[in-house]
Amino acid sequence: MTRDQAFDRLEQVFRDVFDDDSIILYEDTTADDIDDWDSIEHITLIAAVEKEFGMRFSMGEVSGMKDVGEMVTILTQRATR
Repeated sequence: MTRDQAFDRLEQVFRDVFDDDSIILYEDTTADDIDDWDSIEHITLIAAVEKEFGMRFSMGEVSGMKDVGEMVTILTQRATR
């Protein structure tokens, strides 16, 4: 999976979770950039991403992600394994 493919799929997950079709993700997108992305919605988002990509993040991965770009890196690395 390429980074662009991961971004496309991830963007749809974000739009579904936050019920906002206008969301556009960038490498440096963080919770500060998306309305309603709080700690509760973060759990919902992680679960939705895991379901979409058929994988589970470790606690270290979840706590270490500082932006969407890092999430995409993890997803693409896992896809190549």
